[in-house]
Amino acid sequence: MLRIGLTGGIGSGKSTVAAMLAALGAAVIDTDAIARQLAQPGGAAIPVIREAFGDEFIDATGGMDRERMRSLVFADASTRRRLEGILHPMIGIETERQSALSAAPVKVFDVPLLVESGHWRDRVDRVLVVDCSETTQIERVAQRPGWTMDTARAVIAQQASRDARRACADAVIANDDITTAELAAEVRDLWGRWCAMA
Repeated sequence: MLRIGLTGGIGSGKSTVAAMLAALGAAVIDTDAIARQLAQPGGAAIPVIREAFGDEFIDATGGMDRERMRSLVFADASTRRRLEGILHPMIGIETERQSALSAAPVKVFDVPLLVESGHWRDRVDRVLVVDCSETTQIERVAQRPGWTMDTARAVIAQQASRDARRACADAVIANDDITTAELAAEVRDLWGRWCAMA
């Protein structure tokens, strides 16, 4: 079994690469998706979030008010750490549970904050970074519903730098000015090399 850590800044195209790897046969364990499940209506983190932050951070559906929480955590680092202190242990448990259920020879752990976490590098055999310029990141993220260029810049400022991510990488895919077909070809090439190692 080969464990691959997949990461990249917001808007880098990491999710596209994850989908390509899944199509090739990798078991992709998406820590962002796990975080969303934990904070959705009925999610395991909701009672703790309600207790820590108050009812105003729970929306009408019973899930975490993501927009309100996003505004708060980007404005206050201590609040972000409190939220991470709630979610990260739960994410870790669910990540390992999903990994244990899969018999795939290559497991890809999609971790947006792999470099920032400080512990993920030791839990995987290889790190793949999807990289692009900050300008490209901002343009892509600003097209998402509910996002602006300023919000995108705020997120980027709190993530690891491009240099820090690349320094942690065993492989880097530059995803600025390439077509989807070219991106897929790079992913297939890496996949072939990884499967030979698994």
